[in-house]
Amino acid sequence: MPEAATLDTSNALGARILIIDDEAGIRDSLETLLTFEGFTVEMAPEGQSGLEMLSSNEYDLLLLDLSMPGESGIDLLPRIKRMRPELPVIMITAYGTVGNVVDALRAGADNFVQKPWDNEKLLADIRTAIAKQRSLQEVTQLRRTLKQRYSFDNIVGKSDVMAKLLDTVAQVAPAKTTVLIQGESGTGKELIAKAIHTASPRHDKPFVAINTGAVPTDLLESTLFGHVKGAFTSAIATKKGLFEAADGGTLFLDEIGTMPLDTQAKVLRALQERRFLPVGGTTEIAVDVRIVAATNVNLQTAVKEGRFREDLFYRLSVINLDLPPLRQRREDIPLLAAHFLKRYSDENGFELRTLAPDALRAMMDYEWPGNVRELENAMERGVVLSSTPTVTLEILPQQLSGTVYTAAALDTKADSSLFDIMEEIERRIISDRLERCNWNQTEAAEFLKIPLSTLNQKIKRLNVEIKKRKDRE
Repeated sequence: MPEAATLDTSNALGARILIIDDEAGIRDSLETLLTFEGFTVEMAPEGQSGLEMLSSNEYDLLLLDLSMPGESGIDLLPRIKRMRPELPVIMITAYGTVGNVVDALRAGADNFVQKPWDNEKLLADIRTAIAKQRSLQEVTQLRRTLKQRYSFDNIVGKSDVMAKLLDTVAQVAPAKTTVLIQGESGTGKELIAKAIHTASPRHDKPFVAINTGAVPTDLLESTLFGHVKGAFTSAIATKKGLFEAADGGTLFLDEIGTMPLDTQAKVLRALQERRFLPVGGTTEIAVDVRIVAATNVNLQTAVKEGRFREDLFYRLSVINLDLPPLRQRREDIPLLAAHFLKRYSDENGFELRTLAPDALRAMMDYEWPGNVRELENAMERGVVLSSTPTVTLEILPQQLSGTVYTAAALDTKADSSLFDIMEEIERRIISDRLERCNWNQTEAAEFLKIPLSTLNQKIKRLNVEIKKRKDRE
């Protein structure tokens, strides 16, 4: 598990440490202490020889004396950081003034230890620095491996089920075959679709995505196939559809289970014939488009209920990818958390945020009904609201700690009526569900098992704030 999420220092064992200090007694004391604790130790008596050792060897951490004859540790540190920017450095000095600490930290030191040091604290600082760096390297290496293997670097996960899925993605990506991705909302279906496109020979052609459930029924056909001028009242000019826009590339049809039956028939013909007729047109347009579709509903059930065409289902599911919910790959939760904590720390210009142990435990126990998207939103919230580098459980969404919306928890006014309290509970439930669904009102309505029109009425009546949707996992 990545230290960025757990602060587990066990992965610091066996690390290789370089000591640069001009005092032989200090070097010997540190070597004895660190070797006994299982570290591999090498030493340099002054800066120049230390730089030469850094240039030709790999180390996990540097212990650097601040005050030495010739070049001081402060003088050496910028050169060291240019040579090995990722190397953790702990400064050691007998002169722990505020000015020294500030200068060392500004120069790139990760920590500062004053002589004489406390052995246990020094060891804890060393283990933490090494574990943190190794965890960051693990996330970076995983992204690099996935990018090399699948030409896509935003898929995070090392569970067996994800490894098998990505093996299949790598196999099917080079083909022209239609792919159907099935999975719950928020599991990353569009991310997988983009990975298929990016790893295919079509990667330099358009990737065009549409959420078919978010387009009004009367506009969906025109959106997909385009229209000619005068085809209907508002058609003041000829317009290309998404099939034509994706020519040579990939068209991603998300939430295809919501598509009306008459539009399904036209999509089926376009898939079979590789040509289509724009709305109001008389001349067919030929296209070379690979279709990747996705759904969060069971299409076989929809076929039995007459809501989805059987022939289209079989045409789409030549390759069927089942994307597992997050609760079925819990070992990916720490890695995903570290990934999103780093993303939002970087985006906001904050020091890298880490998770408190109790926060990670709660995340591992939580069912994540909103899947990866819900986890991402929770980590963004944690980064933004945390006033320290450690994200605590109290900062994360209430559902992670099992908090329910009781009247006491709502901090309602003394004169609040039962109706007022119930309205506030309803407002929070709707807002929470919308956030988990990435502000997709169609998905939220389906989860809450109410008509979309009813949800819209409640949003207006309760003054629920609607935020902009994010084009992410």
